[in-house]
Amino acid sequence: MLSLTLPTVLVLFSSASLLYVIRLLVNFVSEIQRIRNFPGRRYLLCPTSIYAVVFPFHVPYIATGAKHPWIVKHDDFKRYKTDIISNVSAWPRAQISFDIADAAAAKEVAAKRTLFPKPLELYELPEVFGSNIVGTEGDEWKRHRNIAYPAFSEPNNRFVWDEAVRITLDMMDNVWKDADEMNIDHAAEMTLTLALLVIGSAGEPLGFGHEMSFSDDKDIPAGHTMSFKESIHVVCVDMILGAVVPSWLSWVSERTRNHARAVKELRSYMQEMIDDRRTSGVKSDRCDLFRNLLDANSGEFERSDSRLSDNELIGNIFIFLLAGHETSAHSICFALALLALYPEEQDATYRNIVSVLDGKSLPAYEDMNSLNYVLAVFYETLRLFPPVGFVAKKAAEDTTLTTINTETNDVVNVPIPKNSMITIYTNGLHYNPRYWEDPNEFKPKRFLKDWPRDAFVPFSIGQRSCVGRRFSETESIAILAVILSRYRIEVKAEPQFASETFEERKARVLSSKQGLTLT
Repeated sequence: MLSLTLPTVLVLFSSASLLYVIRLLVNFVSEIQRIRNFPGRRYLLCPTSIYAVVFPFHVPYIATGAKHPWIVKHDDFKRYKTDIISNVSAWPRAQISFDIADAAAAKEVAAKRTLFPKPLELYELPEVFGSNIVGTEGDEWKRHRNIAYPAFSEPNNRFVWDEAVRITLDMMDNVWKDADEMNIDHAAEMTLTLALLVIGSAGEPLGFGHEMSFSDDKDIPAGHTMSFKESIHVVCVDMILGAVVPSWLSWVSERTRNHARAVKELRSYMQEMIDDRRTSGVKSDRCDLFRNLLDANSGEFERSDSRLSDNELIGNIFIFLLAGHETSAHSICFALALLALYPEEQDATYRNIVSVLDGKSLPAYEDMNSLNYVLAVFYETLRLFPPVGFVAKKAAEDTTLTTINTETNDVVNVPIPKNSMITIYTNGLHYNPRYWEDPNEFKPKRFLKDWPRDAFVPFSIGQRSCVGRRFSETESIAILAVILSRYRIEVKAEPQFASETFEERKARVLSSKQGLTLT
């Protein structure tokens, strides 16, 4: 019988560990050689792995850090003098990826969907409730698209405008009580509620089946242990936590238990919405998003497998809730903060609103295209604070992309090996001085003239761009126009900040955190 002493075990363990490290190092060097040591970053942890998310900040040679894209913006591309840079990482396996801040290259990657498909393994996080339009590719994506696209109709856009105006007025009349002045410590709480009520069809019985208002946080329907508003907020805020902690470990802390409960509650709310719509038998002329989605799914198809299952419907409803609630709300909040910091831009926005209203008390849907400065403010906000940091693709075969050396303007060919991850770097494009003059400055006027559309990707890019873009624009412009027509936005004067500089105030007011989306 073989008996291993402790020293022998330690020697065997050390030898195995050394061999493992040598193997990692050999594979790491081999990947660098495959791309001919193209300029870029070198890390221990793969930038696209869940392990890298554990590091909130950039740690040189270890991890990019979750906050890195939002902090460096275009700086890394400037450092390497090219608008495509490489990333080579060693663990958990050697991996090559490329970040793109070149508009032409980004457009090419988005257009060649067969050569650069979506890496579905990176989109498992939003599929917590089921397969959806974001996390599918090929024929499956087309099946989801055929149901989702008709839901975002022109009548739905008009409905969204009317609801956004009505809900904002309700806030002013019944919550603010038409006060001449309102002090709001956390503007995001206000915009999150506004956006939730819009996406939830403003509490109509055929919306989510439960009336929602600004004061419904404690109103929990029978059969539930959490309000709809709270459940979606908890799910969205702690989505990454839910991905890192497996369900069988959800008991480990109050926060993980609360997230697991919120997931269960939100799924129940969405299933109830589907069941209520199917069994109500009530016909309506309403054109809200979820009625449209269910109507499209119950339409006549040649094959029944073209329809979405309940889990797939719930998966898509959640994606629309995430985009229509979290991302829209925070974009509106950033817009209000920027206007408070730049009063001259707020004045220009107000003049646009007043000229369009021309004596009317409220803007109509037909006025939307004339509110061009409001749209410019919204776009400039999205440029500076895009809700999502990158669009991910994967090379299906060996290929080459072209960019330039930003110092010499020489053409640079970038070798892209098969299975390389490609990220269209939103901040890299949005802060690239090749496309945007004074990219770090808040200048809405840039969107009133010809502007580089291929370098503006807050709604993604190409055929897979956001299906709800018009929904978001309509909702946001309506809310901003109504608020700014009646109130002036200012940064609250507080004694402890009396001596701060403009840049210090700007950093404080615009401070954000990074999760699945920028908040």
